[in-house]
Parts: sequence; structure tokens; C-alpha cells
Amino acid sequence: MEDEFYRIKRLPPYVIAEVNAMRHAARQAGRDIIDLGMGNPDLPPPDHVIDKLCEVARKPDAHGYSQSKGIPGLRRAQANYYANRFGVELDPESEVVVTMGSKEGLASLATAITAPGDVVLAPNPSYPIHTFGFIIAGATIRSVPTTPDERYWHSLDRAMAFTVPRPSILVVNYPSNPTAETVDLAFYERLVAWAKENKVWILSDLAYSELYYDGNPTRSILEVPGAKDVAVEFTSMSKTYSMAGWRMGFAVGNQRLIAAMTRVKSYLDYGAFTPIQAAACAALNGPQDIVERNRQLYQKRRDVMVEAFGRAGWEIPSPKASMFAWAPLPPALKEMGSLEFSKQLLTHAEVAVAPGVGYGEDGEGYVRIAMVENEQRLRQAARNVKRYLTSMGVNAPVS
Repeated sequence: MEDEFYRIKRLPPYVIAEVNAMRHAARQAGRDIIDLGMGNPDLPPPDHVIDKLCEVARKPDAHGYSQSKGIPGLRRAQANYYANRFGVELDPESEVVVTMGSKEGLASLATAITAPGDVVLAPNPSYPIHTFGFIIAGATIRSVPTTPDERYWHSLDRAMAFTVPRPSILVVNYPSNPTAETVDLAFYERLVAWAKENKVWILSDLAYSELYYDGNPTRSILEVPGAKDVAVEFTSMSKTYSMAGWRMGFAVGNQRLIAAMTRVKSYLDYGAFTPIQAAACAALNGPQDIVERNRQLYQKRRDVMVEAFGRAGWEIPSPKASMFAWAPLPPALKEMGSLEFSKQLLTHAEVAVAPGVGYGEDGEGYVRIAMVENEQRLRQAARNVKRYLTSMGVNAPVS
């Protein structure tokens, strides 16, 4: 009875939770913590979406069980989004399923299509569900790089040549969480060809599809002819419409994978609350000015953050997409490691960031900074960081 449960033994303590606990304790003590750790949007959803939620919630017949795969109108709305945004035609009945956020979708699909001992290729660093969704399902992870350069392709080929059993699934996530890296359509074309040659399923997480900057729209793997033969793609309403707590997402693409996932979900849940699904329809079908407005707001925050932190003595590469910056530790403090640096920043600068090592061992030496505070707070964060860096003997550049 004293042995730990099998699956729990395979889940290490959540590193990021350690910093979250420190942040909570600091706030309980009355300290003003600028929280750039969790990717939790600070903006509200559009008014017409909230109005639709309230309208449907008042209907007496809206409170029963919903549909696990999502109400038909919402699946049609998502198919229309793909047609309008990517030029991709989807059958709402057989190629679209509604998920409770992309996180639940990935976990449900992992349960549906992996057996104990299966090998899954996943990026390192990566968002935890990209690996642990499969670990919970009993699979084994082989890491591949996140950066989409020639080393990435070499790593894929080595994995196929030297792994037993041969990997059957590859997870990709661009724009990447946590690194904010992006890819072009040529990358996906090469990836689809590789997957067909090697008989590997591709699971693409496109949660940040609409948070792109500098006029460079993100691409979908399903734009590649024949991609639906091997790929499923996940999207989320969390960041696009500031609906993170609503837990609304989608999986679309390969009919066989969608059918397997739908079947597993039918045993696990009755779908999201119907008024939430109706409100999600209103978001997808209604005015889209909120999407562009959010994009411009995050781009402005990005520019303010990169400039202000740079002046404070911490050079941060400007992300091309997502709501995150992937920041190397200041060179003078690199030996500290990302977890200790995050703790120091919280304690001495009152700024919370996420330690890179929480996203995999290759995340060591970095922290993830979420652009979820307004420009004034970002500038205040930079001033606090400057004070801390100065106290550690790191001087800001002379302007």
C-alpha cells in the first residue's frame, strides 16, 4: 500500500508549481507581484459573446447534457473558420470535434491512439501536455528539438533509425509554447512528406494561430495537399478571444483520428456546457475585430517589453508570435539556472516568470515571459528587474 501509484510515479513534480506557490505566498503577504508567469489572458471576451452565454443560459432546456463531440452549429463554425482563414475544407461531421480546450483534446487523443510502450516524438522544450498526455497514457517519449532547423530533421531521421519500437506519432507546436518559434508552409510540406514516408501520425497544436506579429500570418499544416491523410490539428479559443477559462478548443483533420478521439470522449464527458458552446459559435461567426485588436495589443506589449527589459540590461529576442517571450538568462547569471533565477526574480524584483526547465531539460538557461500585463506594468517590471540586476553587479547598457 505504500508504493506510489503507477502513473503518478511517471509524473515528476511540476517545477513551475514551485514558483506559483511562492508567488501566491508573496501575494498573500501583501506584496505587489507583477505576474508574467502563467499565460492567462488579462483581457475580457467580446461583449456579444458574453451576451449570448447569458441569453442561452436563461433557457430552461439549456442545462441538460450536451453533445460530447460538440453541437453541430459549433462544428460548422469551426469548419467555416478553416475555410476562411486557411482555405481548408473540413466536413463538420467527420473531421471536426469540439474539445474542452486543446489541452484536454491532446490528452483524449493520446488515450485513444497510444498503447503502453508506444514511442511518441515530442519537442523539447515543450508545453507539458505534449509529453505528459502520452506518458499518462502509458507511452514513451523520445525528444526532438523544438527549433525547426536542419538539426530537427536529422533528429527525426535518427529517431526512426534507432528507436525500437519505431515512433508512431510526432507532436508539433508552432507558434511554439514556450519558445515562440514559427514555421512556414514549406516546413509543413516537408513534414507531411516525411510522415507519409515513415508512417507516422502528426498532431499539430496551433493554439496561437491568431497571435502573429509584423503582418506574418501563421500557417496550418492542413494547407498542405494530402495532410489530412496523416495529421490532426488542435486550435483553441483561449487566446484568440480571451476565453481561457471557458475551455473551448477543437481538433480537426484526419477522419480516423477524429473518430477514435470522439469515441473515447463519449465515454469520458458529455461535452462543454451548451450555453458556452453557443457563445463560442457567436465568437466564431460574429465580428472578428476583437482578434485584430488583441493581436495589435500583444504586439505593442511585445515591443514595450523587449525595449524596456533591454534598457534594464536584459536582452530578450523579439518573439514573432504567441503571447510569450523565450528569454535567455542574463549571461552573468546563467550559472544560477532557470529555477533559481525565477525564484530570485520573484523575491527581489517582485516579477514572476516561468522557469524554462519546467518545459523540458532543453529549456534550462531560459525563462518564459508571458505578456499578460499592460504596458505600464511591463515598464514597472523592467524597472524592478533593473534594480535586481544592478544589485547582482549586472550593469545596464549605456544609452
